Amino acid sequence: MSGRFKLFIAIMLGLSLACVPAAEAARIKDIASIQGIRSNQLFGYGLVTGLNGTGDKSGTGFTIQGLANMLEKMGVHVNPADIKVNNVAAVMLSASLPPFARIGQRIDVTLSSIGDAKSLQGGTLLMAPLTGVDGKIYALAQGAIAVGGYSSGGGAGGGVTKNHPTVARISGGASVEREIPLALDHRKEMTIMLTNPDFNTVTRVTRAIAAKFGEGFVTPIDSGTMKLKVPDTYKDRIVGMIATIGNLEVMPDSVAKVIVNEKTGTVVIGENVRISKVAVAHGNLSIEIKETRNVSQPAPFGTTRRGPGAQAPTALDGVVVAPGGATVVTPETDVDVAEENNQLMLIPNGKTVGDLVRALNAIGVTPRDLITILQSMKAAGALHAQLEII
Repeated sequence: MSGRFKLFIAIMLGLSLACVPAAEAARIKDIASIQGIRSNQLFGYGLVTGLNGTGDKSGTGFTIQGLANMLEKMGVHVNPADIKVNNVAAVMLSASLPPFARIGQRIDVTLSSIGDAKSLQGGTLLMAPLTGVDGKIYALAQGAIAVGGYSSGGGAGGGVTKNHPTVARISGGASVEREIPLALDHRKEMTIMLTNPDFNTVTRVTRAIAAKFGEGFVTPIDSGTMKLKVPDTYKDRIVGMIATIGNLEVMPDSVAKVIVNEKTGTVVIGENVRISKVAVAHGNLSIEIKETRNVSQPAPFGTTRRGPGAQAPTALDGVVVAPGGATVVTPETDVDVAEENNQLMLIPNGKTVGDLVRALNAIGVTPRDLITILQSMKAAGALHAQLEII
């Protein structure tokens, strides 16, 4: 291989490595948002019909009243006291209205049973309005629902249930009927908000935007917000400017955290968690209590006399007892206490998450034990991170 060819390979390899983005870098659009550009929550009440006997029972008053009101609007006059159905279920509806949603756009709807229905499988949602926090109707929902599970039971009370059959979803089940005004044209400034406020991250985002559009157009306000002045060249191209800012990559930073979920025994350790040199010994105390019932049986024919006037054998707790000898049930309790004899283990200073994991794995702890150890290390001042228990 000639020297020129080797030089060519080295240059091409260097260019290819230079074009690879940083593995830990994130786009600004993934860690920040523009103030005012957000979704709005909608909710409503509706009725699901066509259920195969799995709807609300006849004693559910709000379901019967809602059905009666709906029939009344259609010109069918009924007395709610005379309605007895189990193919109808009352549900609460929830949806999210995305920003810049236009009239006629379809959005997804989630249905949750509020009565005693067993399953919403096979049902159809009748037309129901979706309102915002201001009480105005923004969308109308209707259509066949998808449960993603089932529930099947027998007359004796047994049955099989898969997933959660009382919560359903309609993909594109609501049409937008009212728009939320939001204009970007001719805006002179905007506010960028970080999802996870951090002073280092907001500084890096400010530098990245300034390097693209020049100094003086972006100013950090606090750890989570920045003021962005729209350049004159972008006053009529704000959409393109937002797209350009969103594709800029920065290295996000965050405080060191250890998240502990006591209910599930889950422990998540962040990247910047550090520990000081500490000695740890963790022993499990196990107490096992066993109780057995022993039967003391007298010798056969030894003390039993049968003759004129003798009593017949009787039964006590399922054990036959002869009149001349008593069969006694004696409980016996055995208590066993075992404690692990673990020695102190020295955990050195940890510079990375891998060092901490290897040190804790060397002790042989379980996730449940790890929660207790982390709490004790935090109390001792050896864990340099926020310990958050959820």
